[in-house]
Amino acid sequence: MNFSGHVEIQSILEGPPAEIATRLRTEKEGHAVAFTVLCDSAEEWKAFSLSLAACAQLLTETMLSNQRETIEQIVSLLVAKAPIQPTVLKEAQMVARARKAVLESGDWLSAAEASRLCGYSGKNLSAQPNKWKREGKIFAIQHHGNDYFPAYGLDPHQGYRPLKTMTDVLKVFGDTKDNWGLAYWFASVNSFLGGKRPQDLVATQSEQIIAAAKDEIQGIVHG
Repeated sequence: MNFSGHVEIQSILEGPPAEIATRLRTEKEGHAVAFTVLCDSAEEWKAFSLSLAACAQLLTETMLSNQRETIEQIVSLLVAKAPIQPTVLKEAQMVARARKAVLESGDWLSAAEASRLCGYSGKNLSAQPNKWKREGKIFAIQHHGNDYFPAYGLDPHQGYRPLKTMTDVLKVFGDTKDNWGLAYWFASVNSFLGGKRPQDLVATQSEQIIAAAKDEIQGIVHG
């Protein structure tokens, strides 16, 4: 339950239900909570009502205090612990531009789209592409919680199954590149390939692509 703004107990009414109902009609603002209590004597009722009033005030103060603590916790999560350095901002902007370029290239298929190209049907269209991914036959980038598979990694002459060259390239890179790193490599012009992009040659020049991947690995190891 969330509380905001100013909360206070305006009044505490006691007496027979009919009398309380009449007095409540004169209250113009606020909200009321009413319940009946059976007591053996006026003294017991007086002691109970005083205790109830104290508990109500304590409950209100506790709720407001908890709200302030919750707000502070949220703020602490949203605000960086230290000022963000210009180099960090610059790096983030570069990554954002690179990912935007990859996503807008039009070379990516959702799991369902990849399945349909292959002729698969059924309720779980993501099952087959995910199986390929687990087996290391193809990779996928993740965007807003969804996997997208490279269209250039599927062979139209083999029913849009993953190219063997794609599998070989992934074996070469192993754990040296994450999925986005692989996407950048395939989409970038490559001097080893005469200034062409690996994704443009992966279906036709397998030996050159694998050699370019090995050359990249050498640069990572010795770089």
